Amino acid sequence: MTATTPPPAAHTPAYDVATLATCDAEPIHVPGAIQPHGVLIALDPELRAVMCSANLGDRVGVPAQQALGVPLDDLVGCEVAASVRERVKSGLPETSLELVLPTELAGDLAGALVDVRLHHSGDRLVVELEPIDVGGEGVGSYRLVHEAVARLAGQPTLASLTDQLAHEVQRLSGFDRVMVYRFDEEWNGEVVAEVRRPDLNPFLGLHYPATDIPAQARRLYELNPIRLIVDIEYRPVPLEPVFDAETGEALDLSFAALRSVSPIHVEYLSHMGVTASMSVSLLIDDTLWGLVACHHYSGPHRPMPEARAAAELVSQTASHLISHRERAEARELAVASRSMLAEMTARMSANVVSPIEALVNDPLALDLVGASGLALNFDGTVYVRGAVPPRYLLERIAELTHDPEHYAVQHPEISALDADLAEFAPVAAGVLRLGSTPGRWLMWFRPEHREIVDWGGDPSNKRLAAEEPAHVRLSPRRSFERWREVTRGRAVPFTAWELEVADSLGRHTNSLLSLRSREQIAMAESMQRSVVLDRAPEFADATVVARYRPASDYQLGGDWWDAFELPGGRIALVVGDVAGHGVAAASAMTQLRTALRAYLFEGHDAAECLDRLDRLAEGLLGLGVATALVGLLEPSTGRLELASAGHPVPLMVRAGRAEPIDVERRPLLGVGMGHAPRTSVVLPPDALFVAYTDGLVERRGVDIGERTEQLLALASGWRSGESAELWADRVLAAFDSPEDDTTLIAVRRG
Repeated sequence: MTATTPPPAAHTPAYDVATLATCDAEPIHVPGAIQPHGVLIALDPELRAVMCSANLGDRVGVPAQQALGVPLDDLVGCEVAASVRERVKSGLPETSLELVLPTELAGDLAGALVDVRLHHSGDRLVVELEPIDVGGEGVGSYRLVHEAVARLAGQPTLASLTDQLAHEVQRLSGFDRVMVYRFDEEWNGEVVAEVRRPDLNPFLGLHYPATDIPAQARRLYELNPIRLIVDIEYRPVPLEPVFDAETGEALDLSFAALRSVSPIHVEYLSHMGVTASMSVSLLIDDTLWGLVACHHYSGPHRPMPEARAAAELVSQTASHLISHRERAEARELAVASRSMLAEMTARMSANVVSPIEALVNDPLALDLVGASGLALNFDGTVYVRGAVPPRYLLERIAELTHDPEHYAVQHPEISALDADLAEFAPVAAGVLRLGSTPGRWLMWFRPEHREIVDWGGDPSNKRLAAEEPAHVRLSPRRSFERWREVTRGRAVPFTAWELEVADSLGRHTNSLLSLRSREQIAMAESMQRSVVLDRAPEFADATVVARYRPASDYQLGGDWWDAFELPGGRIALVVGDVAGHGVAAASAMTQLRTALRAYLFEGHDAAECLDRLDRLAEGLLGLGVATALVGLLEPSTGRLELASAGHPVPLMVRAGRAEPIDVERRPLLGVGMGHAPRTSVVLPPDALFVAYTDGLVERRGVDIGERTEQLLALASGWRSGESAELWADRVLAAFDSPEDDTTLIAVRRG
């Protein structure tokens, strides 16, 4: 900046001077000033001036202070004011007006052709007047614009399209340098096309950090697609008053073409040797894709409004063409991915092996998403393919990327989640994760993509400036020479269509698992029904009532009961519970029930049978843990021999009283330790022996002792003349909505 440039505070009288440390929060949309190449008037709903730029007196002959409260007709003439009213009635079309101001005005715009731009700022109507120089630089006739659009449409690739766009905007605007600047996903920018004066250094291929264009500036580029700075050494023109007298707020100039510029941006441009600039937004789906950035180096430069409008129209057309090119390329890649997906799913559906194994071993499992390795965890069993991190790191990465709200997520730089993962970047720098539960996930990995990035100046300068002493003024980067960096630790991000096909593959696999599971469940249900009867058998000297209620909709769980007559006339009574649900629990239950029957028929007592069953479960079957209660009843005497392996205490129910039977218990089945003691009681003819599984009394959030007391109270209501079946149904009804499988068995002599 030269010595004649005003101090930075003059650019933004509505707020304090920003520093590089605070520019991210700088309210650049409310500077309280404009650039001097035009005039701004803010009007109330009656079209009376409430705020004016301080140059109003020089331009139209009415000093700003005297203009406050004055109707627009008295400031710019009745014909101009009438045209403004018509525009307001029409909803403020985006196109500007070209009008001639009255010759009787006292200012230097008297009789001048002006460009009139209108927009609303809250309740205020903002009017901007900019003189049109008929002999000014840059033209934008319909013919030139039509020809430019035709040339853009004829470009076969994205690279040639952006290059042609730079040439067209330069031809229309006359700037010394015109660049097409593209943002990446982190808002760093890259110059992807450039037209420049021959003596200027090239910027093509240079990258600029996201901090060069803060978030609020990007937002303004989305709202107001064209931005001109005629002369970076301009003397800002403050608004009078700076703050609206009615609201106390600065006027929002987001849509104002004349809006004054952040002093930090002015300083930034001055360090590049730029004397004038213009930017045109490239928007795709209302989101900033990039910019057409125009720089001038040989003094002020003001393309006429017609030329700027032409450049904006050409850039809008280019945005649509860019979007079409990108989507066409994405469609081609997506079609190829979906074709691979169709091959995989067809093979998986026809494969007789587990869908999990079929997925991991499929020849396209890695190519589907362009990965170098994958790891799949299904309920604790981990499968791997290709290059993946060590097992313990797989668990860590799965934990870091777990997102219960999203089924498919990606992280191109997992070392950003945990710095300790950085050393594994050559194998796994990026990850695509499927699965919304911690114990079931599929992760694809990509190695780091080492890339040479040419920055326009050292992008770390902002951080270094923050470390300077407090008295050193923070300022934008002063060096714009090329600075080369080799990026490490980051993978090529997975694309949207790769996430889509991964998501589809995951859901197809889940469907196959569900189908296979239903088939297995149907088989297990059939097996369970064949061993766990719906009704107890009939005995000559005893009545046995049994009830089984599953926790889920399908009849598949680990509970079982059994009742059968042994040689010698004794009746074996069994209630058991294998931990868990589903096919595994039902399979374990069947094996335990069958083995226990065999032991009892061999003539072993109840305690010895449980000890043998424990050794079988722990040493041979690996079935986990289970509980069981075995009773041997002599109907003639009522003698009942009992043995328990961790099972809930049974009850003795007489008329008006129910009491727990004090049965000593051995540890659970499957732990391989302890011995079962024997307990003998007598079952009177007027009593019920009741055994049950813990599903009857256990509920989340309810004390089990309290539930047991409720059971005892309910059981005490039995009378000797009452049917045992009705009593059992009444008990189950009172303990409705089980959270676990529930089994109840009641035995009466006679």
